[in-house]
Amino acid sequence: MSSSTSSTKMVGVSKLGKRYKIAPRGTRPGTLTENILATLRGKQPPKEDFWAVREVSFDVHQGEVVGLIGHNGAGKSTLLKLLSRITEPTEGQIALYGRVGSLLEVGTGFHPELTGRENVFMNGAILGMTRKEIQTRFDEIIDFAGPRVALHLDTPVKRYSSGMTMRLGFAVAANLKPEILIVDEVLAVGDAEFQKKCLGKMQEVAGSGRTVFFVSHNLAAVTALCNRALLLHGGQLHEDGPVARVAAAYQLMARSSGTALGGDLTHAQRTGTGAGQFLSLNLQPFATDGTPQPLVYNGSTLQMELTVKAEQVITDASVTLWIADSNTYRLIDCSSALHGKLVRLEPGETTRVRFTLGELLLKPGLYTLGVSLGSPEIEDIDTIDFAGTLEVAVDPEAAQATLILPGAYTCRYKTEIIPGSELPEELPVNTNRQAA
Repeated sequence: MSSSTSSTKMVGVSKLGKRYKIAPRGTRPGTLTENILATLRGKQPPKEDFWAVREVSFDVHQGEVVGLIGHNGAGKSTLLKLLSRITEPTEGQIALYGRVGSLLEVGTGFHPELTGRENVFMNGAILGMTRKEIQTRFDEIIDFAGPRVALHLDTPVKRYSSGMTMRLGFAVAANLKPEILIVDEVLAVGDAEFQKKCLGKMQEVAGSGRTVFFVSHNLAAVTALCNRALLLHGGQLHEDGPVARVAAAYQLMARSSGTALGGDLTHAQRTGTGAGQFLSLNLQPFATDGTPQPLVYNGSTLQMELTVKAEQVITDASVTLWIADSNTYRLIDCSSALHGKLVRLEPGETTRVRFTLGELLLKPGLYTLGVSLGSPEIEDIDTIDFAGTLEVAVDPEAAQATLILPGAYTCRYKTEIIPGSELPEELPVNTNRQAA
């Protein structure tokens, strides 16, 4: 358990479990007639036990901001519904020491037939607040929700867009001053400006001494906002501790599930004359002391190796590799020609080109890799715009603040050409490669 920021316990969870009854895998859903007849005959279809959450125990103290992370189906949303008292546990106990404000799904806690104004007062009453208390914070809530919500404040919520509903829902949950705020992955509905506004509000809530539970698949947001994280796997608590360490454990878990650092390029979508082609791209990150790492971190040394095969004579061709962001903006370019390293091959020959980046300065996130063989603006032999993906992980040993790049930068790298390479008997499969 991580150390608390305060001695006041706000949440106590002991051996918590939630069981559902589900049909056995592969069972065909019955028709309405079949289900009615089965009920009348007293023959209910067989059911299996499914534990969405099992044997989960932890304590959370005042002022802690706790991130819940894990794969889809790990039990995160179920745990939040149990904490919010939306569903009852099958076993175990939950102790809550304060009012809980939750935003789990768009429209949670809103009555579609009531107006936005009426829903604000209804939600406040559910939290145990008096009408006068709600009125003192009403203007603050509407101001946070934005002018579009204010314009339709007396319109039934059923006519709101999902974005408007989420804006009002978050404004109510955060501004009615609950002692415990629970937020699921609903911020994905909002635009970038509102997401930033929500994250700022959660930081303000945490700074005021209240407790926050935050679920997101955006690890950069989790590490920036939270000081502690819980990693759920298969409905059980797999890791509990400082957010950077738990985020790293989550990424190692994802990597061990089969995602490879590179792989086969023979079937990638490409352009060019076809005089030669890239066969594979493989990545290997290293720590500052030269030790190989399973994950890529901000500041890692990164070795990227391409295998090239000639179909025709290739004379003085340059190899280029680039790293781009989600908007395909190229942040880093590596070219063998800049180091005087050019590819010269006879038909059927292969070679390897290895780029070694001295220091990779990228914030945690997902990036795309592109490669090109040829002479710039003269001949395009082989170009693959989406040769793979590069995931930069959260470093558990580094500070939570990460470098945010304003754009492309000059990266120190060296180039090696290793001639006469033998083809491996079996090329690795690139499970990361994106479709163009």
